[in-house]
Amino acid sequence: MEKNIVLIGFMGTGKSTVASRLATRLNRKFVDMDREIERVVGMTVSDIFKRYGEIRFRSEEKLIAQKLARESGLVIATGGGVVLEQVNIDTLSQNGIIICLEATPNELLERVNRKKGTRPLIKKNAQLQDIEEMLKAREALYAQADYRVSTSGKNPEQVTDEILGIVRKQGDGSFASSPGKG
Repeated sequence: MEKNIVLIGFMGTGKSTVASRLATRLNRKFVDMDREIERVVGMTVSDIFKRYGEIRFRSEEKLIAQKLARESGLVIATGGGVVLEQVNIDTLSQNGIIICLEATPNELLERVNRKKGTRPLIKKNAQLQDIEEMLKAREALYAQADYRVSTSGKNPEQVTDEILGIVRKQGDGSFASSPGKG
């Protein structure tokens, strides 16, 4: 059974972009948890937060994590707050390798500000201090990852290559790429 590759990390670290590229290189199915929640609920993440609040969103997130953990061979991009519920990490790690993507607070602020309207937990005028406080509050949660990869100063292809190196070192055959890939 092929273990899932699960990317966690703060918003703006590049989880969706890198997971999509990684899935292509490994010839695996890519799943973006936020997009999956949107598909199931029929609303955008921002609209779910506005209409029903964070509690409803986290409930949907937990259900999707449970569903995905029963599958294998996936590359999963989680939402930035998936770590806020310990059960999500426990569930996803049962059949997955957890890789935390990181970036400097300055770089995260720049990336998040480019997508202001799509980040429900970031204030319209987010400051560096806001990012630093959220990162500090989540550090122990991110520390549970099997591996941590910095995305600062790197393009998505470089990050993808680094992760491919990690999963290939697993050596159990469940991470082998298909012929002609990677």
